[in-house]
Amino acid sequence: MKTEQNLPISERRKFFLTIARASGLAILGGLTWSAYVDEVKATSLILRPPGARNEADFLATCIKCGMCVEACPFDTLRLAKPGDNKPLGTPFFIPREIPCYMCTDIPCVPVCPTKALDIKSVQNEEKKLDITKAQMGVAVIDDNSCIAFWGIQCDACYRACPLLGEAISIEYSKNERTGKHAFLKPVVHTDVCTGCGLCEKACVTQKAAIFVLPRDIALGKVGDHYVQGWNKKDEKRVENATSNTTKTKISKDSAVDSLNNSSDMEDLLK
Repeated sequence: MKTEQNLPISERRKFFLTIARASGLAILGGLTWSAYVDEVKATSLILRPPGARNEADFLATCIKCGMCVEACPFDTLRLAKPGDNKPLGTPFFIPREIPCYMCTDIPCVPVCPTKALDIKSVQNEEKKLDITKAQMGVAVIDDNSCIAFWGIQCDACYRACPLLGEAISIEYSKNERTGKHAFLKPVVHTDVCTGCGLCEKACVTQKAAIFVLPRDIALGKVGDHYVQGWNKKDEKRVENATSNTTKTKISKDSAVDSLNNSSDMEDLLK
């Protein structure tokens, strides 16, 4: 059996080179994985292409093939690289630089081989592609830096919106400071806004006063225990609901008597 001591010089050199290469690859792999983990940690503010599933499902499904990026005719989409603080190889866009131009044929979605971009989510009732169904994000307005809230006439975001008068409307109100001018304030309708970012791109301020955020960050969540009584579809959720009433000693007395009775208050605090 040969060892490195009794190997010829040429073979011994190959032996050490092989070990060095293997060690280098292991170190490189560790560094790459470490970088990937670090990138994944900073992904809360990221805008995905139309039809993207929720972030957890998207990351589990996307194979980083870049086909959606290649299909985008406006170079809106890009693949995350080291330093972007986003999961490496995944598609995203920055509206202030290049927004989504709302292509009617949505070319980035049908080419996705794993359905990380769900084509059904951007189809209408007739199963036709409908970019207005996209929910890439939602526009948010900073009242303090939006010059329309100062009284300066500006409707750049309103005019840039592809869903003119629907996703963004203009609210007129009297300017009490001057007494003879009106505020023309933009209002975002979150149920219509697709998050395309054309408004952010068009904003005239140095740092956009209207900007797109992921919907789960920009919007609150009411909770399933609240029901819209005027909405028949929402009421169906509680058709078979049951309730439990918890009674305590304090509930037997009126509110005023309970407040005046120290023993009742002691029971309540137990």
